[in-house]
Amino acid sequence: MHIELLLEEPSAEAFFRGFFPRILPDGVTWNPIVFQGKSDLLLNLEKRLKGYKAWLPADWRIVVLVDEDREDCRELKNKLEAAARAAALVTKTSARNGQFQVLNRIAVEELEAWFLGDSPSLVAAYPGISPNFGTKVAYRDPDGIRGGTWEALERLLQKAGHFPGGLPKIEVAREMGARINPVAGASRSFQQFVNGIACL
Repeated sequence: MHIELLLEEPSAEAFFRGFFPRILPDGVTWNPIVFQGKSDLLLNLEKRLKGYKAWLPADWRIVVLVDEDREDCRELKNKLEAAARAAALVTKTSARNGQFQVLNRIAVEELEAWFLGDSPSLVAAYPGISPNFGTKVAYRDPDGIRGGTWEALERLLQKAGHFPGGLPKIEVAREMGARINPVAGASRSFQQFVNGIACL
């Protein structure tokens, strides 16, 4: 099997370079395609999917991941699903017999919520963070953090003495991709992603 992974930014690619080799079965290959942001991905998604439709091998899958960014989650998912329908590709959501070609997933609110949802891995990567931070009300539901998840992550790391000059998103994504626990995260959108990958 081969996965074409459509992403909106380089930090997501950095994350998956560490994460996918740890969770994909032997023999599964993957190729990241990074767009110039979420709007670029959404603008070009239908055209790219139509291009795949013309030659997509039976054992290839397309995985699309975008950040929610405080957008209505259902509307955003509908946009992704509509692009696949226009390209005559079957998504996991629309599949009737379990067979699908496209997996659409949304990181709520952003990829950084996934990192905040795995407090043991985050604490191991960045000593000085309180091991109990994940039990505090502000972090208990990483997908529901108010005011931006990357900003919350930046504040947490800076309080522990890391990155006083600002959050290096690619560096942190690379570190967390190599560490994040695929089965124990508190982020529901992360678990939805992992469960979807398991169905490919």
